Amino acid sequence: MASAAIAYEVRIADLHAHLFSVTLTIQRPVASQLLSLPVWIPGSYLVREFARNLQQLQASQGGKMLAINQLDKCSWQIQCSAGKPLVLNYQIYAFDSSVRTAWLDATRGFFNGTSVFLRVAGQENVAHALNLLADRHLPDWHAATGLTPRKINKRGFGSYLAADYDELVDSPVELGAFWSGSFMACGVPHRFVVAGAPPGFDGKRLLADTQKICEAEIRFWCGKPPHHNYLFMLNAVDEGYGGLEHRNSTALICKRKDLPRLNLEANPADKKALEGYTTLLGLISHEYFHTWNVKRLRPAEFTRFDYATENYTELLWFFEGFTSYYDDLLLHRSGLIDQTTYLALLCKTINQVLQTPGREIQSVAQASFDAWVKYYRQDENTANATISYYTKGSLVALCLDLTLRQEGKTSLDAVMRGLWLRCQGGPMTEADLLDVLAELSGRSFNKELARWVHSSAELPLKALLERQGVSVQQEPAGLAQRLGLRVNESAGIQIKGVLRGGAAEQAGFAAGDEWLALNSGAGKQASSWRLSKLDDVLLYAGAANKFNVMVARDKRILKLALKLPPPATHWGLALRDKKLVGQWLN
Repeated sequence: MASAAIAYEVRIADLHAHLFSVTLTIQRPVASQLLSLPVWIPGSYLVREFARNLQQLQASQGGKMLAINQLDKCSWQIQCSAGKPLVLNYQIYAFDSSVRTAWLDATRGFFNGTSVFLRVAGQENVAHALNLLADRHLPDWHAATGLTPRKINKRGFGSYLAADYDELVDSPVELGAFWSGSFMACGVPHRFVVAGAPPGFDGKRLLADTQKICEAEIRFWCGKPPHHNYLFMLNAVDEGYGGLEHRNSTALICKRKDLPRLNLEANPADKKALEGYTTLLGLISHEYFHTWNVKRLRPAEFTRFDYATENYTELLWFFEGFTSYYDDLLLHRSGLIDQTTYLALLCKTINQVLQTPGREIQSVAQASFDAWVKYYRQDENTANATISYYTKGSLVALCLDLTLRQEGKTSLDAVMRGLWLRCQGGPMTEADLLDVLAELSGRSFNKELARWVHSSAELPLKALLERQGVSVQQEPAGLAQRLGLRVNESAGIQIKGVLRGGAAEQAGFAAGDEWLALNSGAGKQASSWRLSKLDDVLLYAGAANKFNVMVARDKRILKLALKLPPPATHWGLALRDKKLVGQWLN
């Protein structure tokens, strides 16, 4: 460790206080050395102020304590001399169970470098060493990270090396008594670690299915992976879902009940468990695809990250949206879901977009730029004001793929590989995408991208799908969509959101209301009914399409006049021509 110009040592300070202890040694500091901690983590576009969890920062040189001046919310200046080893000690509070920050308790530890490692100004490009210290009170704990090991023990504790600061903070660390398994994909070693797995967890199946996904995606990207090894870190919890990509690893969270179970198909009642497992496989597919699409092929604005502020790009519709298009598609190509299941998943995405009024307000390019203030700060009005660059971006990819295939010269698969080669697996712009589209298709796609990406115009989904052998049907929708509501029914009817232009908005419903009752009939036939589920509305309204409802708002009981609109529909997709669909999906 002493030979590294920048070296960090991490140990557990206090499990129950959720504190990591960090020692940073800078062999050759400059006078008045500057240090800073990132305010965001690449892949999650929100300023999260990680410095709020840093405490007890101390600095010494030659055994003498030094003065520290805090310059702003995330940077410090050390009153040190140049050229003599500088040692800093501090603690990190770790109690965020997401994939974005850090966690420590008696059962598990986890951290991202952006939450833990101070950045040494002027030395970001030199090698950075990390020493993970084992805790003698936790003999069953192991460590796992995608960093290159230098000298580690069988449990994974010891020293690791990163080429620079970017690699260091792009390599999260998992700690604990986790389950671990390994497989090879196209000659490259892959490891999967799972924290929180229940006794019925089928690790063998998870490894086999993940191997299929990895091999399909490696083949998709020309058959040569850009990494020498890969690590999946999965935290299984009671409620949770998400993932964050890294250069040769990913951090995942899923519901414990969505893990594959032994004899999963043996019980027909386990249909929900199978659906949950498919969701997990889609997440794995998504994050692994990011190994190419965003970690290497990336927006030109992300050529070098500025960790101190927002990094803006209009291209998240491509990097997240196109990845979202391919995640389930590659599950099908891996043999893990059939055509019917794939179409059902696609239909769910289409309905999510069509049921979002914000799609008429904001383009998907604007949504990408606004991710810092809108996507990661969702509230009751989000659906009315913006559109997800994940979902609509995936449908832009679908429209491009079907258009290219139906014109007969190329496909989006070829375009993605062409972009990889053109940009040498590095920074790209929208102009690069347009150039590759024109080169492979023989025509310009400027008008399509202007309409599909830079305006709020509807996408030509129906025509493209029907030409590809998929029937688009209108199916009855639920009462929430009919009224223009988003609700939580776990404890009564709680209004989460009111959609723009719907019957509920016209009646005066507001987010945060609790829908208590419905008044039906008139005169001697008048009656009031307590509601517990949204479906109770139709039961107690009878044939009436106009009635009063009672809601609780800020402890007040309000009476609203609701007019029930005609029944609503949403999309259904059905396989009409198996051959045409196969030419696309296979």
